[in-house]
Amino acid sequence: MKILQNRAIRQLFFADAVIMAVFLLLSQVIIWLHVESLSLPLLLLSVLVSCGILGICFRYFSKQNDVMEDAVSAIDAFLAGDKNARITCDDEGELYKLFHSVNTLATVLNAHAEHEFQAREFLKGTISDISHQLKTPLTALNIYNGLLQDEAEGLPEMKELADLSEQELDRIETLVQNLLKITKLDAGSIVIEKAPENVAEIMNDIELHFAYRAKQEQKEITLSGSDTDMLLCDRDWMVEAISNLVKNAFDHTSAGCRIQIIWKQAAGLTQITVRDDGSGIHPEDIHHIFKRFYRSRFSQDTQGIGLGLPLSKAIIEAHDGNLTVDSIWGQGSTFVISIPNLTEL
Repeated sequence: MKILQNRAIRQLFFADAVIMAVFLLLSQVIIWLHVESLSLPLLLLSVLVSCGILGICFRYFSKQNDVMEDAVSAIDAFLAGDKNARITCDDEGELYKLFHSVNTLATVLNAHAEHEFQAREFLKGTISDISHQLKTPLTALNIYNGLLQDEAEGLPEMKELADLSEQELDRIETLVQNLLKITKLDAGSIVIEKAPENVAEIMNDIELHFAYRAKQEQKEITLSGSDTDMLLCDRDWMVEAISNLVKNAFDHTSAGCRIQIIWKQAAGLTQITVRDDGSGIHPEDIHHIFKRFYRSRFSQDTQGIGLGLPLSKAIIEAHDGNLTVDSIWGQGSTFVISIPNLTEL
């Protein structure tokens, strides 16, 4: 009896039974006081009426319970992805008014979801078109700039301008590529193809990528972790996410600073930590650094475009993980990636 699992209905039936029992008892007492005998026909009639009332109540609440279960099933189906799931509301009463409102809400949510999907598709298409359109002039500009650098070998001022131009062209190209990547991630047009990967090998590739920059800027990059730890991930995207964190560390450290990449497996998670002893993040900025194009007024990095950290966060979340940060202003920052282990997926 599912309806009796409801505490309020159970109390109602108990109260009705008590009232009817008291009525039967009092009616027989009154009859006894007047005629000094019990009335069996009245007792039977009262019992039948009481049972009838309880039966009607039980049938009513059973039907209401069935209606509510059908409503819950329809809501569960809608939440599971069936956009056409609706609650049957072809009767009158306050309960059916509520069901009608829920159906209206589902229709509105579908409309908003469709509108958001179309907006994302439009944004993805627009940025993709712009990115592809920019590639041709960027390629041409890089060629022209290379020619200028060759011709300016004996002209220091011209060479300096050409080098600065190359840096700005690289920034534009990075911006275009990151915009394209993060938009595709948002639109769900990129499929994360996970496979078991050796964490140490991934970190060694990242260290090799930044080795030249570390030497040029007189900074140290160190690795620490087991050589046997495995991670279920899309290798290329995971390298992208961690590389952005390491690049961010390089951008906010000075000569002589150290950048550490540490990984370990514990409590069902693989944790990858990128730690530096650089300038740190100001308390005013700590809650905003994963916002796109966010620029801190305290940042010493004048070259960043504000897409690296949001892109890393989007990639990690696409792997069912999360990215957190802890930082002390003037003492460095620690970024921690947490991703479920192979056995937990």
